[in-house]
Amino acid sequence: MAFDELLNDPVIQKYLHELVGPTGMPVAAAPPDGEVTDEELAEELGLELNDVRRALFILYENDLATYRRVRDEDSGWLTYLWTFHYENIPENLQSEMYRLLDALEERLEYERSHEFYLSEPAGIRFEFSEAMELGFQCPETGAPLEPIENQEMINAMERRIDSLQSELNVGVTQTV
Repeated sequence: MAFDELLNDPVIQKYLHELVGPTGMPVAAAPPDGEVTDEELAEELGLELNDVRRALFILYENDLATYRRVRDEDSGWLTYLWTFHYENIPENLQSEMYRLLDALEERLEYERSHEFYLSEPAGIRFEFSEAMELGFQCPETGAPLEPIENQEMINAMERRIDSLQSELNVGVTQTV
């Protein structure tokens, strides 16, 4: 089987699982060498054809599989021959890490630049402007909205950003 070493990595297994879900994981975890049809995969893996097709399409959308169509001369039916391209996984994971880093940096700025209030009974957090519009009372419980400190969340986000930057070998952002 192709890509054996890559598929033994737990990070890659988790990535594939997140993409295709539990029903598609047998397809993602057993990429054959060369071309294969969806019907062959379904039969070989004992899966429903629709589950196999769904997994293949997700892999295709993420540049981890390609297909070519072949028309049967007699019946006119199209057959799709699938090829797996797991050599793209490291690049895909790196792109995901950059997206996560960007999202965390954006969220960090949001957390730093806003003041928050909490309705403890309802477990709902409000920005200052929302809390002010509500007269600092929870719309669900009527309980007073109390100011909350989000420094612990900010610190956790900064640690995660630092970790991602280190893994990606990118410059450190300034912390205020």
